[in-house]
Amino acid sequence: MNKTIVLAAVLSPHLLLAQTPSPRPDKPVPVKQYTIDQFMATTRVGGATFSPDEKSILFHSNKSGIFNVYSTPLSGGEPKQLTNSTKESTYIVSAFPNDARFLYRYDKGGNENEHIYLRALDGTERDLTPGEKTKANFLTWSQDRKSFFFSTNARDPKFFDIYEMALVDLTPKLIYKDETGFQFGDISNDRKLIAFGKPGKTTADSDVYLFNIETKDMKHLTPHTGDVENDPQTFDVNSKYLYFLSNEGGEFKYIARYDLKTGQREAVEKAPWDVSLMAFSRNGKYRVVATNEDARTKIKILEEASGQTVDLPSLPEGDISGINISDTETKMAFYHEGSRAPANLYVYDFKTKKLAKLTESLNPEINAADLVDGRVARYKSFDGLEIPAILYQPHGASAQQKVPAIVKVHGGPGGQARMPYSASTQFLVNHGYCVIDVNNRGSGGYGKTFYLADDQKHGREPLWDCVEAKKYLASLGYVDEKKIGIMGGSYGGYMVLAALTFKPDEFQAGVDLFGISNWVRTLQSIPPYWESQRKSLYAEIGDPEKQLSMLREISPLFHAEKITKPLMVLQGANDPRVIKPESDEIVAAIKKRGGVVEYVLFDNEGHGFTKKANEVRAYKAILDFLDKHLKDAEAVRGKAG
Repeated sequence: MNKTIVLAAVLSPHLLLAQTPSPRPDKPVPVKQYTIDQFMATTRVGGATFSPDEKSILFHSNKSGIFNVYSTPLSGGEPKQLTNSTKESTYIVSAFPNDARFLYRYDKGGNENEHIYLRALDGTERDLTPGEKTKANFLTWSQDRKSFFFSTNARDPKFFDIYEMALVDLTPKLIYKDETGFQFGDISNDRKLIAFGKPGKTTADSDVYLFNIETKDMKHLTPHTGDVENDPQTFDVNSKYLYFLSNEGGEFKYIARYDLKTGQREAVEKAPWDVSLMAFSRNGKYRVVATNEDARTKIKILEEASGQTVDLPSLPEGDISGINISDTETKMAFYHEGSRAPANLYVYDFKTKKLAKLTESLNPEINAADLVDGRVARYKSFDGLEIPAILYQPHGASAQQKVPAIVKVHGGPGGQARMPYSASTQFLVNHGYCVIDVNNRGSGGYGKTFYLADDQKHGREPLWDCVEAKKYLASLGYVDEKKIGIMGGSYGGYMVLAALTFKPDEFQAGVDLFGISNWVRTLQSIPPYWESQRKSLYAEIGDPEKQLSMLREISPLFHAEKITKPLMVLQGANDPRVIKPESDEIVAAIKKRGGVVEYVLFDNEGHGFTKKANEVRAYKAILDFLDKHLKDAEAVRGKAG
């Protein structure tokens, strides 16, 4: 289970360790600055599903301003827009196996109650999972491609029942009624077994269960003691094995498999990092394995019969993600992105070894040479714990030309700062800000012990890791230590509020994007479909019934009088994870005592941004705020004096 709020000689301990690249030369490099409109003109793309004839790929893109579904030929050419939403961001789910119909999904204004929709041959839309408060999830196709499986909480908002929908009549058939909080993993090709994951008592504790559809028997496959994560991945094509990830007996997740006939379990593949994914192509010719290696995703594709690794095409340094191998197992669609290169869609032909790039995401007005590569950095925290981070040094930053800086904090709390392209980060760096994206204790990807190191310590040790990041920045020689701010979203937004509340003298300004100000209310108002994770969430943060005083102690709202530095708050009005009152009340509390706070509210967003216009508005406001209160802080103080 992911710990994500669904809602790393005597010298300074803050110096970079030896393996980190040294700073750039002091010689300034001419760099063109770009507006936020130019950065957001870069296209975001995702999803990849082959058409039945495998001559084109359907994907989603925000080229129109919000996400819509597009189709692009494998031979190249301009993508064709297939949906024309102007209100709700719309995402591809899957093409139909035998005709031009396809499935897609969207919610209403960011409320996260997504439905599955069918685009019919005549272009009309049909909601396959109706219900005002229904949330639905596409799961997988049947092996024969005559039906697909999906889950929905229409019966009980707390739990997701599983249905099969035959293409011949599009009538749903219930195959599993959930009253416990199991999470779907996979269904065997013979339609006899369903693999489930089940959250445990903590965010680092989960189990694998096996449900027999005919007998209704539920079998626990991974009994254990202590904190062990077990996550179901896939059945093999012949329904002989169930593959799952486990970190039992070690720090990192590895691939294990369970023999469905004998009940024997064995480890299949281990790595010195977490294995994050394992999957088979449709007929089992290829096995795909992904590992999370120091904030980068590494992909390996194996030919199952021979066990040999498949040679992949040569690409610039970056991450491969979103792999989809065609049903004929002759082609592979995937995305590739790096720090200075946003995700682009590619297709690779296994037989001819030909690689085709199907999209050009970066705005042509932007020269990638004006952007910067992220670099892995590590520093020692207050207690000697090594903290990994991603460092972005602006062009021209030097001891003679010091720059302001931002400590950036990811969401989660068990998320991870990663290397691929971030338009908002590149925008700030392009405008002269050094950014360090911190993987404070509790972040995923660095082993079980590091992952658990923040439990019941929020507002303290993880926050202190971010304070140490500020001290590390000051040690670099090219950062102005008097001009360091903090910024983050979701749990990272909480960290911003916590920093300005509990360490009020450390950062000169803060930017909170949909962050938690009151843990008591947030934990009491979690969406009903998070019910299966309630215990583990309480173990991670605190129980609002049993630990009320502790949660009040770490909630910035109850100590807002301590906030003395300028704060910007951004919030989606329809956010179901961090609800609007979390931002309303902290802003009101600061205004009441005459503090400096700016509030930017988005009426048509939820937990994050899905519309370009809102991203432009948000990050223009953020840059203006930082320029005023951080970059020009001394001038502002001088005028005030």
